[in-house]
Amino acid sequence: MTDPQLERHPVDGETRGVALFCHGGTAASQAPPKDRALSLVRMRAFERFVRDDLGGRGVETALVRYRVAGWNGEAADAYQDVHWSIEALRADLGKDVPIVLVGHSMGGRAALKAGGDPQVTAVCALAPWTPPGEPVMQLRDQTVVILHGSGDRWVPAKLSADFAVRARRAGARVARFTTPGGHSMLRGAHRWHGFARDVVLAGTGLEPMRADVANALQLPSPEGLAVPL
Repeated sequence: MTDPQLERHPVDGETRGVALFCHGGTAASQAPPKDRALSLVRMRAFERFVRDDLGGRGVETALVRYRVAGWNGEAADAYQDVHWSIEALRADLGKDVPIVLVGHSMGGRAALKAGGDPQVTAVCALAPWTPPGEPVMQLRDQTVVILHGSGDRWVPAKLSADFAVRARRAGARVARFTTPGGHSMLRGAHRWHGFARDVVLAGTGLEPMRADVANALQLPSPEGLAVPL
């Protein structure tokens, strides 16, 4: 495909916010993402969960389908596609609708990199792939909430822990949680889904941030960056 694709689910009536879901991928690949790839299947499950709960409250959900499955080094293809998606939503809905980014693995990396956009009100990064040296300055003054499985063998939880420390130093508001399970987010799936939904609720301004996240955002490092869920 020449452009990314947005799988959008508009709401009836006023759009009060948008949750943009960013699926995972691989380090290097020019092939398009496979429709049955677990990373895409899992993000579709998150999108459906949030849509079922919040669609009636004015939250549109959208899932970006990348042009290619890989990050591909400096090309940062997934980030480029997330950026394109934000621009497409802005062109259609205007500049005043809050956008919350929800990304898993490579999609978490893309969401964090795109999180400095002025229309993005929060980033929910699920087991994000954040290699050493990943930029953080774009997240200054942004709300970033991270959840990582303690048994993740694909993307070690230490990577997001190190990223969270650097992002806080750069001036981001960061809370980071750990939960039992691995990279696929299948163990305790409802806990993962509910966590993302609650960040979307707060990021779109429909409800205050849930108490455990609000408390973690106020805790100093390292306590606020390693909260068991």
